[in-house]
Amino acid sequence: MRIVRTAVPLVLASGLLSGCAGLVQSDWPPCAAVGGVVGAGLGAIESASWAAGGLGIGALTGAAYCWVHGDADGDGVVNKEDKCPDTPRGTQVDERGCPLPVAAAPAPEPEPMPEAAAPVRVELDVKFDFDKAVVKEESKADIKAVADFMSEYPQTTTTVEGHTDSVGPDAYNQRLSERRANAVRDVMVNEYGVSADRVDAVGYGESRPVADNANAEGRAINRRVEAEVEAKQ
Repeated sequence: MRIVRTAVPLVLASGLLSGCAGLVQSDWPPCAAVGGVVGAGLGAIESASWAAGGLGIGALTGAAYCWVHGDADGDGVVNKEDKCPDTPRGTQVDERGCPLPVAAAPAPEPEPMPEAAAPVRVELDVKFDFDKAVVKEESKADIKAVADFMSEYPQTTTTVEGHTDSVGPDAYNQRLSERRANAVRDVMVNEYGVSADRVDAVGYGESRPVADNANAEGRAINRRVEAEVEAKQ
């Protein structure tokens, strides 16, 4: 009968103290109270005089059990193994109860710099007969293309450059190159409506050949008027 009387309270004590393990650190008074009741009960089994002593011992035991086996910050790691006991609730922790390192957010990739728009350009190359400064009809389509481009980009200007071959005196060729440049300018301004202040004309005589003046083919290439217009999109 003595064994039964002792075993029942011990089983009860074990169950109650195990329940205390689920309480947080601040709830140790209930654990102490539970331990005290159980301790008093165990003492009373022996005799009434042991009840008071059992109460005190049980209270201390319950409180200590709660402290050791409880989880004060609710992170899933019991107090005796928790190296970071004050972790805020909901924080992800490691096996020691300490917060897991937060992975740094990847740095945003720099936005690609927009590519600068390539400028658009139109070039003019008008050929002339020997010792002539008259614009041929078949060249006017090319001149018109330049005039249309300048109308599309009204901020543009151009310089029309006249050239000759090497036949004849330098001074004569200089004046001939200027007449050729002005002839092309007149077509742009008078026939295709380009404002006169947007087109300059200059002659370089025979000083800037692009082909060999020693043969007829090269001299025909050098008898020319050139112009270039560039605009930003």
